[in-house]
Amino acid sequence: MSRLGTLGARLYRGEVGYDFVGKRKIWYGISILITITAIVGLAVRGLNMGIEFSGGAVFTTPNTKISSTEVRQAAEDAAGGHTVVVQELGRGGLRVQISELDTKEAVPVQEGLAKELGVSTSKIDTQLVGPSWGEQIASKAWQGLAIFMVLVVIYLAIAFEWRMALAALIALVHDLTITVGVYALVGFEVTPGTVIGLLTILGYSLYDTVVVFDGLKEASKDITKQTRFTYSEIANRSLNSTLVRSINTTVVALLPVGALLFIGGGLLGAGMLNDISLALFVGLAAGAYSSIFIATPLVADLKERDSRMKALAKRVKAKRAATAKAEAADPAAEEDDAPALEDAAAAPAGVVGQRRQPASRNRGRGRPSGKRR
Repeated sequence: MSRLGTLGARLYRGEVGYDFVGKRKIWYGISILITITAIVGLAVRGLNMGIEFSGGAVFTTPNTKISSTEVRQAAEDAAGGHTVVVQELGRGGLRVQISELDTKEAVPVQEGLAKELGVSTSKIDTQLVGPSWGEQIASKAWQGLAIFMVLVVIYLAIAFEWRMALAALIALVHDLTITVGVYALVGFEVTPGTVIGLLTILGYSLYDTVVVFDGLKEASKDITKQTRFTYSEIANRSLNSTLVRSINTTVVALLPVGALLFIGGGLLGAGMLNDISLALFVGLAAGAYSSIFIATPLVADLKERDSRMKALAKRVKAKRAATAKAEAADPAAEEDDAPALEDAAAAPAGVVGQRRQPASRNRGRGRPSGKRR
């Protein structure tokens, strides 16, 4: 078995672990810092909306040896101050996009590009998009996102409980804010493909969170009937048991998306792949982070406010104090009570050590041979 597989098995059995829940204030601080940076970038730079949302025209040229800089200059001169975006296509042509350009303004731009390239105007493919159509697309996207969020909360509240539903909703908003903020900072164009990517990563983040919550629900069943662990400690043990699965799933998902973003969009120059690949790459990474570092610690925070969990924490603390007092008074009892003492000592840190079998009380007496004397 590989080292990662061995580690995953030990994490699942509770032999090793990391205190994710106990250090939740650190993760909250990191998330708040990233979110503030994303919001500032969104407020200062704003989103680079594609013509599907703002309206405009797209001109596609045939194969040409003229540089994109020269074509951009010719388009800007003909467009009269409108923003021009030029992308190189794989077959040697150019894609010239000009936002907020109407039909009358598109004609001189088409003629200017044809003159610069030395071809007839019929060789310049022109597509016009009205702003009203873009507004309808944006409105439908917001409606779809709102319906998705409502259905998520309802499902989680029924399948689990309202605390888990609230934590999952906060994690989803966290992922969405970070992804949109990165788009604003990078300046990539927002297209319908971007919206599809956002909805996709929200679904992935929800899937990862539900898997973690399902394990937590099973682990915390009848939790008030025991006095060994608090709810936060049970949540941490459950999170560690699914940690390797979450890491493996995220890495496998990021590899093909990274190929689209860095190889397809970067090396091969297929700029249109950036629309969806950046949203997927950032969203998948943020979704994995929020499922581990945000969602479960939030559930533990909310759950520990419950009166039953407070009473459980007091009982666990009292039992550990009594166990420590008995151990100090009778050191010989340490060997017989090793499993309970070990779990009790390890639980507050969120790391559970390897469990040892209790020492035999018949040590030194020998095993009966079964023969009569």
